[in-house]
Amino acid sequence: MDLNDIFLSVKSLFVSGGFVMPPLLICTMLLWYGLGYRYWTLKETYRIGVRDMLIFYQKNPQAPVSGILDTAVKQGLALQQQGYLNLRRHLDSAFSDYDKEMRKYAVLIKIIVMISPLLGLLGTVSGMIETFDSLASMALFTQSGGIAGGISQALFTTQMGLAVAIPGVLIQSVLNRRQINLQTDLAQVKDLLCSNV
Repeated sequence: MDLNDIFLSVKSLFVSGGFVMPPLLICTMLLWYGLGYRYWTLKETYRIGVRDMLIFYQKNPQAPVSGILDTAVKQGLALQQQGYLNLRRHLDSAFSDYDKEMRKYAVLIKIIVMISPLLGLLGTVSGMIETFDSLASMALFTQSGGIAGGISQALFTTQMGLAVAIPGVLIQSVLNRRQINLQTDLAQVKDLLCSNV
């Protein structure tokens, strides 16, 4: 199978889905971009506990960082060494950017996961309307596909809407769990730095 055959088969699938396919394709691309960004941001690069990480970066301040938690620990240690009276307030202010970074694209993913099955349902309704129009006019075969084309569009768009939404739900739940764990670790960093450990 060469590239031209692949292109033609993708094009026929795209056409068989009807007018719902362009929005579903856009939703798919946005969903996977958002999931990829969140995965990259929330990746766990540390294998040691928060307390051990603090001790490591106190002993090795020039060690490279590789994630949000590492960067936050180094920034927190730098703030602690500056001797602020209200360290907790400064840490909250400094770590707020990390919280925003962790939540980035979460709402977009949630919206796409909710919209995709509805777009599939819209395609289903459109396909069924085409099917009933073909039945009413007794046209088994029309330019738009007739009865078979309407049923095909109805089933394909439903399947496509679910194929976009289900992986998004599963991966987003894993990423949300990672986000909660990372937020807990950041809170622990603040507590340890404020208690001078």
